[in-house]
Amino acid sequence: DPPADYQQQEMDPSPLMSSSLSSSTTGARKPGRLMALTDEKQMRRFAYLMLASQAVLLVAFKIVCNMYTHLTEVQAYNYLLGVEFMMFIGFGYLMTFLRWYGLGAAGLTMLISAYGAELALLAEPFFENWWKKQVNIDYYAVLDANFAVAAVLISFGALIGKVNPPQIWALTTMEILAYCANKRVLLTKWLDIKDVGGTISIHEFGAFFGLACAYMIGRPADTRKEKSSAVSDVFSLIGTLTLWLYWPSFVTGVLPAYSEQGQRAAVNTILALLGATVTTFGSSPLFNKEGGFKFSPVHIQNATLAGGVCIGATANWAIGPFGALLLGSAAGAISTVGFARVQAFVEHKFHVHDTCGVLNLHGLPSLFGGIASGIIPAWIGTSGTPKAQLASVGVTFVVAVASGTITGAVLNLLKDDYPNPIADDSHYWEVADDFHDKDDDVLEDDDDDIEKKGKK
Repeated sequence: DPPADYQQQEMDPSPLMSSSLSSSTTGARKPGRLMALTDEKQMRRFAYLMLASQAVLLVAFKIVCNMYTHLTEVQAYNYLLGVEFMMFIGFGYLMTFLRWYGLGAAGLTMLISAYGAELALLAEPFFENWWKKQVNIDYYAVLDANFAVAAVLISFGALIGKVNPPQIWALTTMEILAYCANKRVLLTKWLDIKDVGGTISIHEFGAFFGLACAYMIGRPADTRKEKSSAVSDVFSLIGTLTLWLYWPSFVTGVLPAYSEQGQRAAVNTILALLGATVTTFGSSPLFNKEGGFKFSPVHIQNATLAGGVCIGATANWAIGPFGALLLGSAAGAISTVGFARVQAFVEHKFHVHDTCGVLNLHGLPSLFGGIASGIIPAWIGTSGTPKAQLASVGVTFVVAVASGTITGAVLNLLKDDYPNPIADDSHYWEVADDFHDKDDDVLEDDDDDIEKKGKK
């Protein structure tokens, strides 16, 4: 049951501005301050689920896993290190743009990365060979596990600030299984597609899985804390730069070290990122009329990475410098338009609240890159599999939306018993004493707006 102070708040004629609500972690509350309720039941549920899952994984690792080393493949560790920088720091800091959700963004990214990697180390070999032989754990297995984690973190971007810890457990568990099944059974065994950088298998799947979940859990009632600050925008940009710098490792990690394909993939990825960055900076002022035709931090933090999303399926192909730069530039423009125009339309028309805009950074550029991978073989005159590449885009979209919808229904079963403002660390974290003191006046104007809407 909700705590007594919550019931008292409900009877208040102005509940969102009530000063009677207090937090178990922060002490007295000033009038007009928006606070979150700590849900002890949800935290206990999460603890039991997480520890039980870890126990099951430990048993499975004991039964089916072996350590396997390649003395000649030490270079793979450099790729692995770059990819893990992307997961833990890149994704984590990119999502810290929410000023009251820094711990949630970076900390829960760490949780998803660790638990998701453990689960993927077992799930991916299962769908590959049904555990008919022992699972060998080596650099490449851990690298593949991190790719699976990337899909979950992309989905988390659409849901961040709106899901509680038990829901994050369910999201990670169900998406890892769905991702591995789609990648190993459908895309690899059935269609045998080429996608070294995960344009289709990772970015498209993660984006539309997350958007389906977001649709199922619905739009949040109170979004007043869905804001950035001068500091949080800079931290988010640090995440962007980390992802940008290490993206070539993400794309080339599965290719043989010191190979011609690996070098080509790295250079093509860098060129695509360059093209996306320049195009985004050029496009942002043109699509930011509301901001006085200035650079939009949201565009720069996100759309500059769209070249890396788009190039993954064709990075190791001989598309030439012009082709890589063209694809990246187009992806940057598509992503910028997505943030400036498409996101608001989708939320209004389809009621999908996409916190980080994963549709624009991952969804639209991955569709573009996947379709391009079905056209480019004819353009460059190589023997490719255009039909399989194009089919994989459609198959992945259907599987992602279907499995995401089912997962979203499960998330609804684990939702909080009472509403809370989104993107508030104090709901599930013990926060510092100054957490609620630093921005006392930020929400005052929004209080008036919400009161007006309530009277309407």
